Amino acid sequence: MSFKNIFASLLLLVLFSCKTGQDFNEKKIQIAFIADAHLQDIFAKFEDNPYQGIKNPLTGEYANIRTMNAQLHSTRIFNENYFAFLQALDDIVKKGIKQVVLPGDFSDDGQPVHVRGLRKILRQYSEKYGISFFVTTGNHDVVRPFWQDAVKTDFLGKDGKEQIISSSQTDLSKDKNELPPIITADIKNGGYKEIIEQMRDFGFFPKKTHLYWQTPFSHYSYEDYTFAQAQREAVLEKRTYVIKNTNLRLSDASYLVEPIKGIWLLAIDANAYVPSQKLSGQIDNAHDFSGANTGYNNVLIYKSHLLNWVKKVAQQAKENHKILIAFSHYPMVEFNDNASGELKQLFGADKMQLQRVPSEEVAQLFADAGIQIHFGGHMHINDTGLRTSAKGNTLFNIQTPSLAAYMPGYKILTIHSDSELEVQTVVIGKVKKFNSLFAFYKQEYAYLQQSKSDPIWNKEILKAKDYKAFTSWHLKELVRLRFLPEDFPADFLQSILNLSGRDLLEINKNASELSECLKANALGVCDFELWSGFDMILDFYRLRSAGELAVPEIGKNRLKQYELVCTALKKSNDPKLILWAEIFCKTMNGEPSDHFRIDLKNNKIDRLSVK
Repeated sequence: MSFKNIFASLLLLVLFSCKTGQDFNEKKIQIAFIADAHLQDIFAKFEDNPYQGIKNPLTGEYANIRTMNAQLHSTRIFNENYFAFLQALDDIVKKGIKQVVLPGDFSDDGQPVHVRGLRKILRQYSEKYGISFFVTTGNHDVVRPFWQDAVKTDFLGKDGKEQIISSSQTDLSKDKNELPPIITADIKNGGYKEIIEQMRDFGFFPKKTHLYWQTPFSHYSYEDYTFAQAQREAVLEKRTYVIKNTNLRLSDASYLVEPIKGIWLLAIDANAYVPSQKLSGQIDNAHDFSGANTGYNNVLIYKSHLLNWVKKVAQQAKENHKILIAFSHYPMVEFNDNASGELKQLFGADKMQLQRVPSEEVAQLFADAGIQIHFGGHMHINDTGLRTSAKGNTLFNIQTPSLAAYMPGYKILTIHSDSELEVQTVVIGKVKKFNSLFAFYKQEYAYLQQSKSDPIWNKEILKAKDYKAFTSWHLKELVRLRFLPEDFPADFLQSILNLSGRDLLEINKNASELSECLKANALGVCDFELWSGFDMILDFYRLRSAGELAVPEIGKNRLKQYELVCTALKKSNDPKLILWAEIFCKTMNGEPSDHFRIDLKNNKIDRLSVK
């Protein structure tokens, strides 16, 4: 081998070192992505009501939090993620990363009290550490395009009881066991006008420090760009589109920004609101529209202007030699490891959040529009999906995990060149003060026991040793309390839930073949007696949520056992068990999602390390 080839090999090894604690070269461009923070400012004060929340019996500090029961029935944590968000930002500061992207659901329902709290945090980190933040809207930031009254019935109140907090006196329950409701406008759901104004400093409007900034409605080009003109065209009134089959106009918060030379960040506002069949006739009635949680399938119908803009931006990026990184709240590529078809057959089209799966048309169109790299959120999962269109264009969709769910983390994108990118997932497992609210939950648990509520959440969660363990418990309880009763067909659940791994393994009943298979894999039948169908279901959700990040928690030995069980189930006479085995196998064998390299020249993805 020549000296030149040896040097090239060593350089490649340095650039893509597989060591977990790698120190990145300061010259490399790095961007952090934090999706679905769902931040609620648990220590905030209302501007129009003196209510402070409840007093922590251990610290004496007042907090305004949701109940543990509410958390364990939701796909997101409401309270502890506040501390996880701060921990993630501190971690980003230590790594010296200066560009941070929040791909939607930065707040929880766009409530003024919480958006103010988030804005305060982002400003502090901007001023103290020189970090630039870029956000886009999610379905929990702008719930409807216009503000609307809102109520939450599951805040935690005195003596472990539920506390209603509402922005209006109307439609409140009169249950005699409830505490008197707290009324504050700070709990309403903000619309585009309110949210964009509050978060204007974080990408929604141009700054003098930006090298370039535009929206889908801008009339200037890269060549004749001026900050003054960008300011004039950035006003919200000039950033609207007409809703299909109506005369209504809605805001679009999409923008393109060049924060550092050569890098274009494309923020796509993929909130697509479907109009009601019977409209009120008002121009700003929130109730005239459904929520936006479907994502890109509705974008193609109701916000088709975005696709044309994306094509134009991608072409401009190519002509001006810019690296284009797109982000939005919603996935552009199927995120179930290509098992959505089997999931639909087994569970039904309206289960397992299948209505959120983007169609193949979405991936094909955006790939052909010129999007190669897209970071999404919404699903609270760690996943990588890719699609190559009929025209040969490849789109890499990177799903960023939520800090408010299992496995909590964020992504770091390192740009080595215009064709070589590295993506690494950082798990936020250790979080300061993550258990500081547990004293509140003990009061709640005692009240639920006293009132004989059923079922009650498992208080073992309060023994979690760190935040990662806490989110693991959250998922386990979520599966038990919500997913099993809501998503799983009763007959299928009955056929698998309480069986042991051995029972599932022996469904095929081919003793000689089974014995040879176990011997080849250095396993014994007794290994399969240590777990049940429930454990397999829970681990399916772990893999579905965290991808490769779940492997250490499940264990490679257990995963090998699942492979053998799936092989046996595929030979059974039960179509549902066959589907389950196919789904599980696909979920175990997704694309790299922890630490990987993307080669845009050859449209390849290579795994760099697995924890």
